[in-house]
Amino acid sequence: MKIASWNVNSLKVRLPHVLQWLGQAQPDIVALQETKLEDAKFPHAELAAAGYRALCSGQKTYNGVAILVRDSLPAPADPVTDIPGLDDPQRRILAATVGDLRIVDLYVVNGQAVGSEKFAYKLRWLDAVHDWLATELARHPHMVVLGDFNIAPDDRDVHDPDAWRDQILCSAPERAALQKILDLGFADSFRLFNGESGQFSWWDYRQAAFRRNLGLRIDLILLSQAARSSARAASIDREPRTWERASDHTPVLLELDDG
Repeated sequence: MKIASWNVNSLKVRLPHVLQWLGQAQPDIVALQETKLEDAKFPHAELAAAGYRALCSGQKTYNGVAILVRDSLPAPADPVTDIPGLDDPQRRILAATVGDLRIVDLYVVNGQAVGSEKFAYKLRWLDAVHDWLATELARHPHMVVLGDFNIAPDDRDVHDPDAWRDQILCSAPERAALQKILDLGFADSFRLFNGESGQFSWWDYRQAAFRRNLGLRIDLILLSQAARSSARAASIDREPRTWERASDHTPVLLELDDG
C-alpha cells in the first residue's frame, strides 16, 4: 500500500497536476492540504474518473483538506473534521478509517512569526491535536498522521539551519510541540529509511529556491508504533515541483505491506 501527502496550494489550479500524478505514482491513499475549495465545488467526478473516492473538508479561498482513497480499497469510514478542545472554523483536520488503518490529515497552522498571536495559537492548536491523537490511538492503534506540519523537525530538514534558527517553522517551541506528538509513539517515517540532510518537501517560489535546493522538509508522514513494522519505504517525489505552475510543496510517500 502506498500512502502520500501533498499540499497542492489550490486544488482548482493544481487539479491537472494531481490527476497526472495519480496516474503516474498510483498511490492508494492521498492526503491533500490547502485545497482552497468549498465542499460543493470539490472535483469528485474528476477524481472518481481517475479511480478515487474522496472525503473533503473545505472552505473558500483558504485552507481545506481532503483524503483520496483508491476504489479497490474499503470506502473511508468514521470521518472526523472537528476535534474536542479546538474551536477552529478553519478547515485543517480530516480523519477517516480505511480498512484497519486510521488516516489523519493535518494542515498545521503556519504561525506567521515567532512571538506573534498566530504563533501562540499554533502552539495551542498543536496541544489540542496532541490530546485528541492520544485518545484516537487508544481506539485506532494502526494510525498514520500526515500532512503539512509547517515544522521542520530538526536541522537536517533545513537548507541553512543557522539562518533559520529560532525562526518560524524551525523554532524550539514548534519542534517541542511536534516531539510531544511523536512521543505518543509515532515515528517520522522518512527518518526510518533516510538519515541524510538536504531532503526537502517545500521550496519558496522566490530566489530560484527549488533550483538551488533552498528548502525545508515540513511535509511529514507519522506512523504509529503498531503500524511501524509494516513500513517498507519512504520517499519524497520531487518531480511535480518541476512542473509548470507547480505547488510550492511536492508529494511525500510511505509504502506499507498490504497485510
